[in-house]
Amino acid sequence: MNPKVRNLSTEVLSDNWYILRKVTFEWQKKNGEWQKQSREAYDRGNGATILLYNNTSKTVILTRQFRIPTYVNGNESGMLIEACAGLLDKDNPEDCIKRETEEETGYHINQVHKVFEAYMSPGSVTEILYFFVAEYTKDQKVTEGGGVTDEEDIDVLELDFSKAMKMAQNGEIKDGKTIMLLQYAQINQLIKYN
Repeated sequence: MNPKVRNLSTEVLSDNWYILRKVTFEWQKKNGEWQKQSREAYDRGNGATILLYNNTSKTVILTRQFRIPTYVNGNESGMLIEACAGLLDKDNPEDCIKRETEEETGYHINQVHKVFEAYMSPGSVTEILYFFVAEYTKDQKVTEGGGVTDEEDIDVLELDFSKAMKMAQNGEIKDGKTIMLLQYAQINQLIKYN
C-alpha cells in the first residue's frame, strides 16, 4: 500500500446501477504536509475491448449504439461508433472479449491478441480496460450480432480501415477506446497496403 495515503474511508453514495463511493483520505504532499481530500469513485467493474480487422479486405468491424451519457452531453443523436466492448463480470479479459465479440458483432473469434490495458477515466472511474485485436474472416460470422439483452440495440458496421481513420480524424468517431485501437492498428500496420 502507498505510505502517502492514510485514514482511508469509503461511503456508498449509490448502488443503483453500479457502485458510486465517496472516498475520504489523507494524502502526503511533496512538502511532507498531510492534506485531507474527498473524491467520488464510480465502480462499474473492469472491461475489455477489441478491434476486429481483415487485412485482405482492408476493413474493420465496429458497432454503433445509443449512449445516454453522450446524448446528455451534446451528442444530438446519442449514437456512438465504437469498437466492440463489454464488462468482464466474472470472466477473464480474453474470455470476456470473445463472448462480447460474438454477442455484439456475430463473429466467432478463437484467437485474440492483447495489446495493452489502460485506465480510461482515472479521475472518477475505477475501470481498467483490456485492449485486444483479432483478425476476422467472413466465414467466422455465425449470427447477425446486435447484442443479446433486450436493452442492447447494436448496429454492426464493416468499414474500410482508411475510412474509419478519417472518421476518427473528423470527429465522426469520438469514442476513446476505438480511437486508441485504430491508432494501434495504424502504427503497427495491421492493415497492410501495397
